[in-house]
Amino acid sequence: MEIDFEKLGGLVPAIIQDATTKNVLMLGFMNEQAYHKTIETGKVTFWSRTRKCLWTKGETSGNFLNLVSIQNDCDNDTLLVKVNPIGPTCHKGTDTCWGETNEANPLLFLTELQDFIEKRHQEMPEGSYTTKLFKDGVNKMAQKVGEEALETVIEATNGTNEKLIYEASDMMYHLIVLLTSKGLRIEDIAQELHKRHDPCWDQARRLKKASE
Repeated sequence: MEIDFEKLGGLVPAIIQDATTKNVLMLGFMNEQAYHKTIETGKVTFWSRTRKCLWTKGETSGNFLNLVSIQNDCDNDTLLVKVNPIGPTCHKGTDTCWGETNEANPLLFLTELQDFIEKRHQEMPEGSYTTKLFKDGVNKMAQKVGEEALETVIEATNGTNEKLIYEASDMMYHLIVLLTSKGLRIEDIAQELHKRHDPCWDQARRLKKASE
């Protein structure tokens, strides 16, 4: 990877991002030596502009930033460093240097879940319930979504919130399996809903209906 260390006098900004939550944790600076040490050790190392030396994040606190990947930007002078942090990142004891809590948005798991289901679809391991669903075919999968939807409705009208969440989760899982079998993603549904959120969407839909 070609990095332009000379543009800022031997240093490049390094944006540190949690690889799982996608939250930005801190901003540091690396010189060429810090970059190579990060690659070699798998623990993010910076150049301290105040102490004029290398420092590996966590070397005194134990709150290391374990390296996942490094990407260069379009000008080759800023790094995006994805990490798995151990403990809080900021020296003040907070998760990030902006005082934010480093928590994952639960909605991101839906993408992770579909990635897992797609892997099942490719590998079709024996003994897997997801594999069985794919082998049963689209009609059975669609029927299963309907059954889970009905159970969700029953819990919504006559059950508890806990059971409603349980049945709705079953429905969502089987829907994602069905989408995967059709070559679609849960993000396709999100994009459709986003499109419908546009105030002009309903008007455009009505005009289209009127012209048909």
